[in-house]
Amino acid sequence: MTKITKPPVREIIEDFAKEIAAKKQKGPKPQTHIIAFRDDEHYKREREVYLVPIELLRYRKDNGRICSDVLNFEKNNYLLREDDEDNQKIIKRFLEEKDKEKTEELEKSIQLSGQRDPAIITCDGFLINGNRRKVVFEKLLDSTHDNSKYGSMKVVILPNHGGEGGAPTLKEIEQLENRYQLQSDGKAEYYGFDRALSIRRKINLGMNLEEQLKDDPRYVNLIEKEFNKVVKDYENEYLKPLECVDRYLASIGREGFYGLISTGVADRQGKWQAFLDYNNYVHTKLNDDNKRIDLGVSEDEKGDIEDLSYKIIRMREFPDIKVHQLMRLLPKMLKNEDSKKELMKLTDVDNVVPDNLVNISTEDESYEKKVEEIWRKNNARMVVGQVMKAKKLYENRKEKETPLTLLEGALKKLNHDQMDIKAIGLGELNVAMGLTKKIQEIAHGLESEIYHWEKEAKELWRKKKS
Repeated sequence: MTKITKPPVREIIEDFAKEIAAKKQKGPKPQTHIIAFRDDEHYKREREVYLVPIELLRYRKDNGRICSDVLNFEKNNYLLREDDEDNQKIIKRFLEEKDKEKTEELEKSIQLSGQRDPAIITCDGFLINGNRRKVVFEKLLDSTHDNSKYGSMKVVILPNHGGEGGAPTLKEIEQLENRYQLQSDGKAEYYGFDRALSIRRKINLGMNLEEQLKDDPRYVNLIEKEFNKVVKDYENEYLKPLECVDRYLASIGREGFYGLISTGVADRQGKWQAFLDYNNYVHTKLNDDNKRIDLGVSEDEKGDIEDLSYKIIRMREFPDIKVHQLMRLLPKMLKNEDSKKELMKLTDVDNVVPDNLVNISTEDESYEKKVEEIWRKNNARMVVGQVMKAKKLYENRKEKETPLTLLEGALKKLNHDQMDIKAIGLGELNVAMGLTKKIQEIAHGLESEIYHWEKEAKELWRKKKS
């Protein structure tokens, strides 16, 4: 018999809820506000707006904007407890360090016009929407000591267990955050990496990608074909690059250490962009038999190509070219036999840093970054050297290539000694047949182009002579 289960409800801290209930006040002008909770917007259901002292409002660690910071901290240290004051300071620090420019803009706006929209909190005071506003209010209170202006925030309070509809489930909280924070409404944009982690967390809590996107007004009226394209774009922009990140961290024995990928919007290393470009320019081609064969990469070489790609990303810096640009260039270098030969030497580079080279305790917060610095220092000559050599070989070959040399090279490959049709596996015959048809189509097209160009060139020559 199938078990009947209820969606998990977030645990309410009753002492906090009682304090909120006791100290909440209606403002000088009683207000109501429609929030994107359950079916409130559909039925135009208004909820009361209250003033609550900011010291009773608490940050949520599951704020999507700081996903990577929280996950990395918990991997390196301990699980953050939202009811602990010291842990609240840690979460606040993550928020302060994310997109400082946008936070400064919000501060100026609040100084000029006050708080426009109410924040949204659970009945025990945890902020679902309004974390950055609390950061700003605390900062302004510290600098002005104006308690009447910055000592309380306007909030809408979600129900407790006995309230209408009951306390929100974990999924409903994620839906609320999705509706307010992930949509392009002029607020601080999520950094791509944090957004990817937040999208995946919502999926794990039962809110699939399609459901998340249908909350966004930009996509709600799209026809099915257009909506499916948006879903695919989000997969390619967020979820698939995140899968690449997880495989990369596993390959260096650092599963879950997301702080090694990026530190935020202003991250000069651009590692997240590198994984995004790796997925879109390299990984997708490796997993498409036709494109992989076109690259000149065998099925057995797929793992080596991913390995060397990850080592390039791990090295982070190269002369005159950014690492994400190398990911875009990589397929072209792989198609060049000489460049590929140099790149494949990177598979000999060890991912592991010997313990005797790490003179720092594993308990130290900077341990992981120290290991990365040592790896880069030890392998810079090899990795940077081979990549730049491969790049130079590709560029030199590119300069020498003409339409005629390209045709000669194609003919040479088709007449290669290893072109033994019986060596093609049974499962690859359909792919091989598709490729031969494609070669015929291209050859016929080129033949037609050459024929017409020959006629045109002769006519031009005749006119020039006369």
